[in-house]
Amino acid sequence: MPIKIPDQLPALNILGNENIFVMSEHRAVNQEIRPMEVAILNLMPNKIETEVQILRMLSNTPLQINIELVRIHKNPSKNTPTSHLESFYRLFDDIKHKHYDGLIITGAPLGLIDYEEVSYWDKICEVFDWAQQHVVSTMYLCWAAHAALYHHYGIDRKLRDEKLSGVYDHQVLAPLEKLTRGFDDEFKVPHSRYAQVTEQDYQSINGLNILAQSDEAGVYLVASEDKRQVFVTGHPEYDAHTLAQEYQRDVTMGLEPTVPVNYFKGDDPDNEPRSSWRSHGSLLFNNWINYYVYQITPYQLDAEHIQTSITGE
Repeated sequence: MPIKIPDQLPALNILGNENIFVMSEHRAVNQEIRPMEVAILNLMPNKIETEVQILRMLSNTPLQINIELVRIHKNPSKNTPTSHLESFYRLFDDIKHKHYDGLIITGAPLGLIDYEEVSYWDKICEVFDWAQQHVVSTMYLCWAAHAALYHHYGIDRKLRDEKLSGVYDHQVLAPLEKLTRGFDDEFKVPHSRYAQVTEQDYQSINGLNILAQSDEAGVYLVASEDKRQVFVTGHPEYDAHTLAQEYQRDVTMGLEPTVPVNYFKGDDPDNEPRSSWRSHGSLLFNNWINYYVYQITPYQLDAEHIQTSITGE
């Protein structure tokens, strides 16, 4: 939450110039507060595991958040009970008339499939376009980040010869940016993907800024200048054992996967994995919900007020 400071206190301008969010006394008195409305479009097969991971990341904030779990179609799931889906999820078509403060779109195990060959490609493109009018800020995770980049900007991914899997060191490129506030100069993030979008491709798009990247894993965190789009190419939401489970799944399938790097002690999969990224993952989600959602979203959540809150007109 922001610090409330008397209107005339010199620190108000000084801290504001340092890009530290403070709130004037006048604004605080006149501020209207309501719960944040956040939708999670869950594209992962094991929806229960993914929803727990993301909700854990969102739970460490003093803001009240109303969560709506969304699925893109009504097809049966091999990994999630139908009773769970019918009890807790809504179809996108049933909620697309609504407006949200925030939207999180998860990754999906589609890294080697051409976008146009994805069975629900037309529908996910509809979601991408819908979010531009109905959501204040959208966070795209892993596959969704590359897919949204392709849809909105025409930048296609490149496939790696081997899957990028492991925990990698990252560097903050914009320490004064609100989304990376509180990050260490170097921090760790898990990655699990075949796709790569180059730094040069991101830099070719006006209005997008690279905020953090890795020498080994490439660009990790990108945000639009208007705060409406956040692209996260890794998995800061992963539990300690998620990469291990993915590795064992690929071994069982006979894919001969490379052992995730910097993950098991001694890079030995017989050893217990340990989380080294949880604090920065939590901080990323907290910063997003605070600075990219709460601080700019309008009190009245509709298309007109969303646009006004973004443009300031």
